[in-house]
Amino acid sequence: MPWQERTIVEQRRAFCELAEQKEMSFSAVCQRFGISRPTGYLWRRRYQAEGAAGLADRSHRPQSCPHQTPVPVEALVGAARATHPTWGGTKLHHWLVQRGHADVPAPSTITAILRRSGLLDAPSAPASSRWQRFEADGPNALWQLDFTTTLQTRHGRCTPLVVLDDHSRYILALAALPNQLSSTVQAQLTATFRRYGMPWRLLGDNGGPWGTSHAGVRLTRLTAWLARLGIAISHGRPYHPQTQGKVERCFRTVGADVLARLDPASPAAVQARFDAWRDLYNHERPHGALGYQPPISRYRLSLRTFPEVLPPIQYEPDAWLTRVTGQGFIVIDRIRYYLSEVIPYEEVEVRPLADDRVALWYGPIRLTELQLGQPDEAANERVVV
Repeated sequence: MPWQERTIVEQRRAFCELAEQKEMSFSAVCQRFGISRPTGYLWRRRYQAEGAAGLADRSHRPQSCPHQTPVPVEALVGAARATHPTWGGTKLHHWLVQRGHADVPAPSTITAILRRSGLLDAPSAPASSRWQRFEADGPNALWQLDFTTTLQTRHGRCTPLVVLDDHSRYILALAALPNQLSSTVQAQLTATFRRYGMPWRLLGDNGGPWGTSHAGVRLTRLTAWLARLGIAISHGRPYHPQTQGKVERCFRTVGADVLARLDPASPAAVQARFDAWRDLYNHERPHGALGYQPPISRYRLSLRTFPEVLPPIQYEPDAWLTRVTGQGFIVIDRIRYYLSEVIPYEEVEVRPLADDRVALWYGPIRLTELQLGQPDEAANERVVV
């Protein structure tokens, strides 16, 4: 069934907003969402004419809106705060403006109303200004991803995975996964790539299935799969989570907006709450780093379509290549060196450096450096005689 019933209106809105960007053909966007072109045109016409209200099933929609009567400013602010209990005056101001309310109070006025009503949380510690901020040049140039704390529900455990576009802060996936195995993460990334296309690079930490920035060969089955797709993987500095600052900040928001107000009955219940909140975050929540516009204002679908048949690694025609044996060795000048058993019988590129050193690359991933002529002396059988 093309539409998932639990988030049918959210998915229809995401489809309409992405289709209007015209970065891809209308047929390609329909294919990403698993719907026919007539269905896509139907929802686009309703969205253009009625906004998000037109995306609900007709049998469930009210025929009129008799409740649109003027209300006092305090009531308007109080209702907005009740809807978004973690938002302050600035976010509420921009959210109300985006929703078309007239005579919306200034952010300072909203803050004063919240304070008088006892609705304002205690101020948090100021953010550090010594971190060096960075941002990818455009959508899909870099995605950040990471796991957060494992959740124990009444009917099982799950570990939330966040995949976030660095440029737009658009959350491409917020998944309550059963574990952190490479196969589980690969399945989730496959679904994400099919919907949004592929990025050029992923940024992760030094744990989980995406390898490490420490010395040595930094290749896992997951990163080898990404390399076959032409996606490079980067790692943050060890013990410096601020390198993945955007996804870490996203975890804080998820914790405050979702997990702190959730008594999860099951992983499926967690996922349902994640789906609804992700749509709110991407399409409505004003983001301070984006001029208080939602992330959808800066996100575009990737033109790099996910291939259903995994392509081989591509190298330049004049590249110096050597093949990995079934036991994980490579041979250079009749001496073999241990590399990795993750990519048996595949080719890696040898790039000369200074002083008889070479760098080994597997597609876009730099694996390690070797000092030629110095195999591991602890394993004499590695020397070809």
